[in-house]
Amino acid sequence: MTKKRKQVEIEESAETNVLSVKRMSDEPPPKKVKWINRQRVLVFATRGIGHIHRHLMDDIKTLMPHHRPENKMERSKDLQVVNEMCEMKNCNKCILFEGRRKRDLYVWFSNVPAGPSAKFLVENIYTMGELKMTGNCLRGSRPLLSFDENFSTKPHYNVLKELLTQIFGVPNHHPKSQPFFDHVYTFTVLDNRIWFRNFQILTEDGGLTEIGPRFVLNPVKIFAGSFGGETLWDNPLYVSPAKYRQLLNKKAAGKYVNRLEQKMTQQTNKPKESYALNPVDEIFKGDPIEKAAELQNKDQEHEKVEGKEIPKSTIIQKRKKKSSGKQLNKKIKKKTIKSKKVKNIKH
Repeated sequence: MTKKRKQVEIEESAETNVLSVKRMSDEPPPKKVKWINRQRVLVFATRGIGHIHRHLMDDIKTLMPHHRPENKMERSKDLQVVNEMCEMKNCNKCILFEGRRKRDLYVWFSNVPAGPSAKFLVENIYTMGELKMTGNCLRGSRPLLSFDENFSTKPHYNVLKELLTQIFGVPNHHPKSQPFFDHVYTFTVLDNRIWFRNFQILTEDGGLTEIGPRFVLNPVKIFAGSFGGETLWDNPLYVSPAKYRQLLNKKAAGKYVNRLEQKMTQQTNKPKESYALNPVDEIFKGDPIEKAAELQNKDQEHEKVEGKEIPKSTIIQKRKKKSSGKQLNKKIKKKTIKSKKVKNIKH
């Protein structure tokens, strides 16, 4: 009975946060203060995610000591089933990784009982093992959340800020957490996207080193309910990755067609005749006497070159032809003379 009474007294003193000045060594140590902010986040994924996406999910689990794991969910099931899964796991927040075509990754952040929920496209994923950063932090330590000033400019960013603080903020006095702040989560809005970084706090002056992971959240839609309901906000600048890849392929395919079209237009627009130039105009440029002397020298050089180029065989053949022609003419003349003499004799 005495031991039970001592334990009850210690629990009462712990609840009132009043510690006794002196404590006997035989007494058991006081228990931790009960954690009031009982946030539990269910982190799991659907079937069909890639290996990089799975490593990112594992990194987020290591950063969040207040998470609860779950097996993969079939993609054929409706997302409203997730609400029942969270109730069974006694979780009031949820992070669902949804893979498409083993290359695209979507993330759902949801407040399970009543909403709201947000859908993001995850881009530029770099995991802890891939980055190999020099930073390090205590496992289970609580992070500081740093948000950019742009979160207060638009109402949908205010909703996302509150949702991210409730999901990534580790509750005070959580059993699996450590009572230290040794790293910072930074959320910055740039190019209509939310950039996530994790830094270690080196010094009190503000010295930081990056730990990882790093990724970019491209918001798609914000719903009033949990995994559904009325759409509170829709991103007008969002382009699906499949549509973006289709546009790139079309642009690459159009290069060949553009090149052919350019060739056809060049041929059709090409003039048949260029500027009409009179070759005689060059003769009258400069001194006419010097031009005449240059032309005469060119003609002489041209004749010399032509004479050199004629081979000897052709010259010999020409000479033979001339000689054979002369002999034939002599024979013909002799025959004609003989015929004339014969005719004279007859007469």
